Formats: sequence, C-alpha cells, structure tokens
Amino acid sequence: MPAPHPDHRLVAMTDTCARSTVRAGSAVVGGDTFTLVAGACAVETPEQLGAACDAAVAAGATLLRGDLFKHRTSPYAFQGLREDGVALVAHERARAGLPWVIEVLHPDDLETVDAIADVVRVGARNMQNFELLKECARSGKPVMLKRGLSATIDEWLLAAEYVAASGSLDIILCERGIRTFETATRNTLDLSAVPVVRERSHLPVVVDPSHSTGSRALVEPMALAAVAAGADGVMLDVHPDPAGARCDGPQALLPGEAAALGAKLRGLARWTGRTVDEPVHTLDTTAA
Repeated sequence: MPAPHPDHRLVAMTDTCARSTVRAGSAVVGGDTFTLVAGACAVETPEQLGAACDAAVAAGATLLRGDLFKHRTSPYAFQGLREDGVALVAHERARAGLPWVIEVLHPDDLETVDAIADVVRVGARNMQNFELLKECARSGKPVMLKRGLSATIDEWLLAAEYVAASGSLDIILCERGIRTFETATRNTLDLSAVPVVRERSHLPVVVDPSHSTGSRALVEPMALAAVAAGADGVMLDVHPDPAGARCDGPQALLPGEAAALGAKLRGLARWTGRTVDEPVHTLDTTAA
C-alpha cells in the first residue's frame, strides 16, 4: 500500500486515533455501526415524497434523503423543486422524526436548506469545489462528500481535508462509482475504495449503489457487496413509480424491494459483527 498523502493531516488514520463516528440527529454513522440511508433521489410531489419516506422507514433507514437541487448533465433535465420543495421536506422530516441528508450545489443553498438539513451532501461534480466545501464545513452540519467522477482516493481525501481544515471533522465519505471505459453500468462502483479508505482514513464511508450502477437490478448485489467490503452504510433511492420518476427512475427501488433489501443488509451487517443503527421513531400519520 502506498504511503498516505502528507497533506491528509486531519483525516488520516493513525496508530493512536479511533474510527470517527458522525451523529446527525438520532442517526449514527461510523464506528462499528451500520447505517441505512434511503429515500427519494429528488423531491417531486407530496405523494411521491411521502411514499418514498414510508418505504425508507419500512426498510430500516435511520437517515432519510430527498434532494431539492439536482446537478444534471442536461440543462433540459429536471433541476429540482428548489425553494418550492422546502415545505414538503419539512413535513416529511417531522412526520418521520428522522434526520435528513440533502445536496447543496452552491453556498447560497445552505441558507435555503438550513432548517431541514441534518447532513449536507456535496455531489460528485462538486467534490473539488473548494469554496463550497469550506462553507459546508462552516455551516455546523455534518458533511457527506461524494467521490468525484474521476477522482483518485488521494484526491477524495484531500477534498475531505478541505472540510476538516475549515473546522469540521463531521465528514461522511460516499463512494458512488467512478468513470471508466465500461459502459454496461452508469459508473464503475469501486468497492475496493472502501477497505482502502478505511485503512487510510478514520472517516466513515458509505456506498451509493443506486447512482453508481444506474440499474435497479444491480442495486441489491452491489449493496450487499458494499456491506461485505466494510462500508459503514448504504444509500438507496426509492420511488413508488420509477417509470414515472422525473429523475433517475431506472435505478430506484420499489417500496417492497427496498424493505426486502433493508432486511438483508441489516442481517449481513450483524453477521459481520456490527451494530445496526435502528430507527427510534415511527411515522406520524397525523402530522399536518
């Protein structure tokens, strides 16, 4: 194994440091805990978001997702509800009683999501947007940092170092596949990155098999493989009607599929000796 980068000063694993644990509301990510993150790729309608949250909770998720700002390759693709979706997220977050992770594309987005975000996520295309990383660190919220499209592990950890050097060690790394010559999947999910990162850094690392593969049929085997590789968590996309989704429908699990996979992931995590982060709340069906 190559020597760690000398500038991984704060995020590097050393002989004297323990693995980091990141807490977001009632959720725990890292340490010896396995955590499931699940929900909508994008917030579309009250009905869609509610069904996705129901499915995520049924699957055992302790951290919900659902984005208002979407970084899309095509300028004509759905860009998210933006400010118009804040009330929808606030309602579902309160109804589930669970913390929420949400992507921001620009420092100004941090103010928009401040009241509804428990974890702010920086997407793959923004991994080296260093000014955004600094502002996310200063927000006071944990930061989930996705690996860039063509980033090496050293570059990924250096991006995390920007967050750490700006004042926050509450960082969750997220492997979401990298760009290679292969076209059978949207990206190439680099599961070897999980044990490499766990050797080089004390930060927790989760895996996103939905965005990496782009295929519903591949989400389950890659999610299970991620747990076997030592991932601290898995992040899943769920949609009640994938065929009608406005964003990334082909990768989204149906509610029943998410529930079945969640049970398998928790069972495998326990078999590997880990504690499973369990929901401490149930859905409030009376929430206004």
